[in-house]
Amino acid sequence: MKRSAENILASYIDALHPIIYINHFDFKVIDAAIAHVGQGAKYVEFNNALGLVDFKTKSPMKDCSLEEFLKLTMDDGFEQQTFLILKDVHRELDNPKVIAYMKRIAENNLYNENYSATIFIISEVTVIPRELENYITIFDIPLPTIDEIRGIIRAFITDMEIEVDADTIDEIALSFKGLNEFQIRQILTLAYQDGGCITRGDKALILKEKEQFIKKSGMLEIVNFSESIEDIGGLENLKDWLYRKAFIFRELDKAIKFGVDVPKGIMIIGMPGCGKSLTAKATASLFEIPLVRLDVGRLLGKYVGESEENMRNALKLSEAISPCVLWIDEIEKAFAGVGGEGGGNDVTTRLFGQFLTWMQEKENTVFIVATANDISRLPPEFLRKGRFDELFFVDLPNGTERRKILEIHLKKRKKWNENIDSIALIKETEGYNGADLEAVVKDTIERAFIEGRTTITTADLIRSIKDTKSISCTLKDKIASIQKTVEKIDIKPASLDDKKEKEPDPSQAYVKAAKAKAEPNPWRACAEAAKVIAEPGVRTAASVTSAKCGIYAKMFGELTKEQKGKQQ
Repeated sequence: MKRSAENILASYIDALHPIIYINHFDFKVIDAAIAHVGQGAKYVEFNNALGLVDFKTKSPMKDCSLEEFLKLTMDDGFEQQTFLILKDVHRELDNPKVIAYMKRIAENNLYNENYSATIFIISEVTVIPRELENYITIFDIPLPTIDEIRGIIRAFITDMEIEVDADTIDEIALSFKGLNEFQIRQILTLAYQDGGCITRGDKALILKEKEQFIKKSGMLEIVNFSESIEDIGGLENLKDWLYRKAFIFRELDKAIKFGVDVPKGIMIIGMPGCGKSLTAKATASLFEIPLVRLDVGRLLGKYVGESEENMRNALKLSEAISPCVLWIDEIEKAFAGVGGEGGGNDVTTRLFGQFLTWMQEKENTVFIVATANDISRLPPEFLRKGRFDELFFVDLPNGTERRKILEIHLKKRKKWNENIDSIALIKETEGYNGADLEAVVKDTIERAFIEGRTTITTADLIRSIKDTKSISCTLKDKIASIQKTVEKIDIKPASLDDKKEKEPDPSQAYVKAAKAKAEPNPWRACAEAAKVIAEPGVRTAASVTSAKCGIYAKMFGELTKEQKGKQQ
């Protein structure tokens, strides 16, 4: 445990906090911390499996229940500073007598000058009886920092008597972010047993095991994805905005020094099946950082304080993993009723307040992508400027977007051909969302396979369109209600107006150039750069009519020369 954390623990003891609740599983780490801050104190340990045990040797001393233990100790003199260390007793904290005895000890510690006993409850599960809320202080053990992770790795390789270079240690240390010391050492042991050494090649194993640990926590889920920003058909305003934020993320140190705020996140509101979830995955791909999903419903616990502790741990874990994208899908369901006429229940309201405070105060690189279908169920606090960097509304796709979506799905399945009449398809698909259009493509290809045909025609697609009921028919009233509500609120449209020409965006050019430059194959790198230059608007950059775009055009030119030179 970090010395700074131990200092905080010592300050709680000095300030006469009578009950300190430590949510942790590794008793060895906690014992060491308590022993360090309580030098000269008397230690009395109760373990739910063995009863009264010797703190140093862990030998059983007396088989008794927690109720019996507290009854015997609550009226002891305790003139010498004493630590009552209770392990894995969370299931006993609904016993009225246990609560009463603990309250008696807490009050003696606070008000009796000749009584000095601090209770430590150590358990992986947080259970706080309402009668003890005011006496309990929750103490969080911070996850290791990068420097501390490097120290853990160095200690391990010293123990194993193996050699690992400093660059490798730095690289794999980043992969361990978000894990505790116990978990890090477990994975290092697994990697060592597998190959007899620790190398960069172990990163895949580390990430796989890390995903298991995070899954087991039940609070966050690491989402694997293959989608990219190119898989989004349309939503040009939203994509341009994301490219700008990606530019800042890639140059974060310089941006902060320049005075740019760290991007907080984005709220995407709109129709079901219109690409909100796809955008969350594409954002992580564009930023080149992990995507983790938070399901607020899974944080709810049955004991007082358990839900808040779960939320605190989930947010702490996301911070430790950062930089990352934190995806909260259908956020209006997570905080349903908060701020409404009926009001949410107490737990949901507290979780909402906790989340808002974290959003307001966070200074880390956790980028939030929150999605919502029903804007009327969103707490008004979410719509206030400053909570998110921006709010976007995703409407049903316009004609240009529908053509692009169909093209993406057909190309993905290698069934696109130039003879397909896009104009006819646009006319036939008014009111269809992205999910509807994907269903059309799947149905068309399935029929072609059954009928033994290799080519898809416009007529084939129109036949499937006729057989696919659009969302604008099935949810007509709901869609009209959402569109009407959005008109009253200042929310940016995610889509570009069908009639408006897209302007060149230098930040988009930069991000694509960086991606091209990172391509290991030099000829592919040149091809990627050439594709960017050929895009509408970026061609203007090549003639340096725009000063900013001209810089990136020059970068493309230098890239091409550099990469071609490597081939010669």
